[in-house]
Amino acid sequence: MRISLWGGGDATTVKDVVGRVGAAAEEGFEAIWFPQTASIDALTALAVAASQVGGIHVGTAVVPIQGRHPIPLAQQALTLADAAGPGRVTLGVGVTHAPVSEGWYGIPYAGIVELCAEELEALAPLLSDARRADVAGSRVTARITLPLSVPAPGLVLAALGPKMLDLAGRLTDGTVTWMTGVNTLGRDVVPRLRAAAAAAGRPDPRVVVGLPVCVTDDVAGARRRIGKAMSGAATMASYRRMVAAEAVAEPVDMALIGDAGEVGERIEALAAAGATELLANVVAEGDEVSRTRSFLASWGRSASS
Repeated sequence: MRISLWGGGDATTVKDVVGRVGAAAEEGFEAIWFPQTASIDALTALAVAASQVGGIHVGTAVVPIQGRHPIPLAQQALTLADAAGPGRVTLGVGVTHAPVSEGWYGIPYAGIVELCAEELEALAPLLSDARRADVAGSRVTARITLPLSVPAPGLVLAALGPKMLDLAGRLTDGTVTWMTGVNTLGRDVVPRLRAAAAAAGRPDPRVVVGLPVCVTDDVAGARRRIGKAMSGAATMASYRRMVAAEAVAEPVDMALIGDAGEVGERIEALAAAGATELLANVVAEGDEVSRTRSFLASWGRSASS
């Protein structure tokens, strides 16, 4: 299982992104992911970073489809892939949350799965070898062939519920999750995703699992710190459902917290549940930061050797 690093949602300049990508590469991480927030454009910043920092894979987790027509989104992703070189880019997309969809973009969240389906039915072919979309849906129209002979990026969908997992398996390379525990992954997410991929004649899907990680001797302190942030995120309906599905007492129970042995065991359990990549959000203080990042990078190197 690959170990990748969460780049953070607080980068406000291209220089920030380049620096974080460079640091992750120097530490030996195989990949780093950035979200699209109310800040700089993640795809543009990563194109600069990937052209300056070699080797490490880069991805978005995730770019909301709201406000992103599939044609220019495909062009952006292909441009990033060209800047990075073959096999180094994954475009992660999603439908964000109702307050963002309706508050920022003015796009109703009702029917968002249908909108996502039409978006992917155009986007996925544009990122295929054909580079051609011919979609005339009720929400999205995209008719074009892109004459771009550049390496195609991977494509994953942030999918938690059954309908979105079906879309991810049918039209993308897999999923990227957040606030989703090992039991829910093994029982619900991975089997549904694999079944959808198999029915569509696609290979085994990628399962990129995002969770907070902290290697520490102060478990109680780390739980208090991480728990506050996770409890806030769990107010979102989709994450609240994941917490309920995992049947944990608190959202922080899903985080990977403890000494190196304990965190390693939790990583192994995720792999056994079907995760193909841990997207580690290092939430730590003081020397916990270097300790956690060093452990994760070392674990990743051992797993890939």
